[in-house]
Amino acid sequence: MHVLITGGAGFIGSHLTRHLLDRGDTVSILDNLSTGSFANIEPFVANPRYHFAIDTLDNPLVLDRLASQADAIIHLAAAVGVQLVVERPTETIETNVLGTHAVLSAARRYRCRTLIASTSEVYGKGVKIPFSEEDDLLLGPSSRSRWSYAASKLLDEFLGLAAYREHALPVTVVRFFNTVGPGQTGRYGMVVPRFVRQALRGEEITVYGDGEQSRCFCHVYDTVNALASLLDQPDQTAGQIYNVGSRQEVTINQLAQEVIARAGTGSTIRYVPYSEAYAPGFEDMRRRVPDMTKLQTAIGWQATRNLGQILDDVIAYERARLALA
Repeated sequence: MHVLITGGAGFIGSHLTRHLLDRGDTVSILDNLSTGSFANIEPFVANPRYHFAIDTLDNPLVLDRLASQADAIIHLAAAVGVQLVVERPTETIETNVLGTHAVLSAARRYRCRTLIASTSEVYGKGVKIPFSEEDDLLLGPSSRSRWSYAASKLLDEFLGLAAYREHALPVTVVRFFNTVGPGQTGRYGMVVPRFVRQALRGEEITVYGDGEQSRCFCHVYDTVNALASLLDQPDQTAGQIYNVGSRQEVTINQLAQEVIARAGTGSTIRYVPYSEAYAPGFEDMRRRVPDMTKLQTAIGWQATRNLGQILDDVIAYERARLALA
């Protein structure tokens, strides 16, 4: 299979590239390197089954050429990270919505199997735990830029499912729940690499809010396995939305303590108000836990790596990176 990955130089995209190449697929990527890195794709450049284009989704000639050669498209390109979303909401909306529209238009021309990456953010202020794909969604007011990301990704979902219903394009939507692992940047507020780097440097670990908000972290290796399995089963999964995540819930305080223990450092925790970390009036969700029944029923997938394994992998990666600095 020839797969085009938008955002293929990013964290998930580069891990997915390795997975697909290892199983014998041909991979092309399109990435403007705004949040991705050429270092992420450099190991693949010599592979004859790998091709890359450094450009944006709004270049129709490049996108059309790449789509015309592909059997499938995995659309990962997006604005990422809460910090970026709060600071540059216009870019967030335009990147997500216009980019998805461009990808779906190209996919329709060449009948490409398409996976669209969405996010657990679309559940917003939902209080029914765990979050199920058919639950009602509750977002905050449009006066808070924090919700622009969730709204833009929700519109991406509508666009993808509309293409399935109106044009019979085999589109599947995946909602990621905190995918983490080696190679993830902490540049845009990603909590696990930020905590690990602070701990390894012996710095204070900065926890936003009171730290009692909870999340479920999924190893990127498990996430890419889910994407590859969904890619291979369009007949069963097209036109559907699936959560992709772990059921292991942990508070941010517990996460910080676990990082300190596994890194073996003397770091302490410092609490930073949301208004200081992001913007006045910033809202966060207290719990975010996925219901994984639908994906497990469809393709037999479940997360295989627990939080300890995730942190050990990230700590090992960051230790090696710091040693080379």
